[in-house]
Amino acid sequence: MTDRPIPFDNTYIRLPEKFYSQEIPTAVAAPKLIRSNPELAEDLGIDPEWFASDDVVSVFSGNAVLDGSQPIATVYAGHQFGNWNPQLGDGRAIMLGEVIGKNGQRYDIQLKGSGQTPFSRMGDGRSPLGPVIREYIVSEAMAALGIPTTRSLVAVVTGEPVVRESVLPGAILTRVARSHIRVGHFQYFSARQDLEAVKALADHVIERDFPEIGEANHPYIELLEKSISRQAQLIAQWQLVGFIHGVMNTDNMLICGDTIDYGPCAFMDEYHPNTCFSSIDHGKRYAYQNQPAIAQWNLSWLAQALLPLLDEDSSMAIEIAREKLNDFVDEYQLAYMEGLHRKFGLTVMTQESVKLAEDFLKLMTREAADFTLTFRHLSDIAADSATQPPVDYQLPESFTDLLNQWKDLHGQEDGSQEEIQKRMYTVNPVYIPRNHLVEDAIKAAQHNGDLRPFHRLVDTLADPFNHHPDNNDLTRPPEPHEVVLQTFCGT
Repeated sequence: MTDRPIPFDNTYIRLPEKFYSQEIPTAVAAPKLIRSNPELAEDLGIDPEWFASDDVVSVFSGNAVLDGSQPIATVYAGHQFGNWNPQLGDGRAIMLGEVIGKNGQRYDIQLKGSGQTPFSRMGDGRSPLGPVIREYIVSEAMAALGIPTTRSLVAVVTGEPVVRESVLPGAILTRVARSHIRVGHFQYFSARQDLEAVKALADHVIERDFPEIGEANHPYIELLEKSISRQAQLIAQWQLVGFIHGVMNTDNMLICGDTIDYGPCAFMDEYHPNTCFSSIDHGKRYAYQNQPAIAQWNLSWLAQALLPLLDEDSSMAIEIAREKLNDFVDEYQLAYMEGLHRKFGLTVMTQESVKLAEDFLKLMTREAADFTLTFRHLSDIAADSATQPPVDYQLPESFTDLLNQWKDLHGQEDGSQEEIQKRMYTVNPVYIPRNHLVEDAIKAAQHNGDLRPFHRLVDTLADPFNHHPDNNDLTRPPEPHEVVLQTFCGT
């Protein structure tokens, strides 16, 4: 076991003190381990012997601080459901420090639910067990689906109650991200007309997340361009698996392009573009179909913050920003349509194939077809015999004409039916964190202390593209009495 089991190498704390507050997590009464992620720990360069020891619970509950850790809470602002809030910040999260993973990428390690900070805004800084369970399940599922995301390293119960609508067991999640720097960090200093801070933050982000543009002729323009590109790709990936974030505020959008803040998030069962689950999104601002436009709107605030760095001439800076923001639409639409074609097993995009995809989604809406199982069923029937156990799902007869058109398009593809099917199996998951399954896991853990449904779900979702008959019950849509109509933040 090494003297420094986590090889911290902290850079954000080198920025001026106005960027953060140095904080020590608040100790808890009786922490116990829920689950840890040794594979992720190994990728981060954490000592595996230490990670298997009891010290992990002390450190990741906030009861002990390791050498090299320099805990901080960062300050930021943001638009929340379109409304401006000039100061937010890490109100229930404390970053323990940064590490450089085995892949050379820098990562933040952050405690979520670790007590009050100067940015708690009258909150208790704690998290109930339910949101910790939800984020662990969904973030790890997103990673297995190949979608850029924060990760879950450790989850613990605190042994202390948390009061929300009722008294609930408390918990803390250790979250890992390529970076926690949000659009809201830039907004905070831009709103204060602190150009020096905006520039320092931009330079930090470039050095950390986009080192390839450090020597560019116009690095801040390229920073905006790359941030827009990453978000366009990310949102397309969300749409292609039916993921609905639920709280796409500007303070919940990371510059690095990871998905963050799994609060009232959910995956669609029945396909409908207007699907929305979040209990606090009364106007369906962040419904499934709105996510691309909201992402572009959020990015417009990043562009506004960067305007003084884009060009000394304000008119020219605005024109540059407008041009880059317009690129979001084209890049998103191309990424989404190419991904949708892959889900259909198609590699060649034509007017005919685009119309088929659009017509198919429209019929799925009318027939209330299950989003995940529809595409998995298409994978099963792409060849004369399925190479994986087929899902128990059929499409109604109304799809017959479109299915015939789809098969005709397959006939124009290079490769055999089996090769097409193999490709489809790699992009059409059989397992997603369905809302009713996540809720079942939360209820079992919160009310009965039973973590078996949670562990089973996490283990199954780690391999989302391969159908194992023993887990067939985790593929099915909810029964009418199991349907989840609303999801909640937990704050």
